[in-house]
Amino acid sequence: MSEHYVGSVARDGEWLAVAYTAEGFDHAAVFEGIGELWTRYEESAARIVIDVPIGLEAARTPRPNERAGRRVLGERADAIVPAPVREAAKKHRYRAANRVHERKTGEELPRAAFERAPSVAAVDEFLGAIEEARPVCFEAHPELCYLAFAGEVMAEPPDVAAGHAERMRALVAFDRDAPPTVQSVAEATTGSRLPITAVLDAVALGLTSRPGPESLRSLPSDPPTDERGLSMCYGYRSDTAFSE
Repeated sequence: MSEHYVGSVARDGEWLAVAYTAEGFDHAAVFEGIGELWTRYEESAARIVIDVPIGLEAARTPRPNERAGRRVLGERADAIVPAPVREAAKKHRYRAANRVHERKTGEELPRAAFERAPSVAAVDEFLGAIEEARPVCFEAHPELCYLAFAGEVMAEPPDVAAGHAERMRALVAFDRDAPPTVQSVAEATTGSRLPITAVLDAVALGLTSRPGPESLRSLPSDPPTDERGLSMCYGYRSDTAFSE
């Protein structure tokens, strides 16, 4: 069985996975959760890179990797939404989650962070229960992946035509086969409501996951861990490390 190097993004309860082998793009698939994704790849995945937070703080925010990522992205820093603290991520109503988050950190919980809380809590629970998944699963942020590929921060937001073109150029700069891969991944989402931005992001994470040509690095370079021993860092693939 070939080893798979998977990139996956979570959007509104759907997980889009893009799987590579060492030879190149292999396939894409849509799953209903992190557990279903793991069941599909647990026997074959050498690495799974996801855009959902791994490692949660208990009493402060943003996490160390989020602070570092925001510094690196500069004017695009708002693309990084701080994760809720662990207790707040488990709440099902915004008022309750915000109350816990504010009590723990002294800061209001962004609405965008609460909207991602179900996926955040699911990943946290999953990694707490499935120990063998811990060394396989890594966190990445698509905007940092594009920066690593292109050598510059994306100037346009991802949901406008210029932003789409800019990110496509970043993918092609890293992998000349990116256009047909994006087409194949988009076709694999038939029947789902996943946006085209999710397709590009999943391809970016898949390219980050697969071997070479550049080195797989982490931000911060010496990642701290949370109280459960989970590393808090973003993975990216580049010849040179981001300035921290």
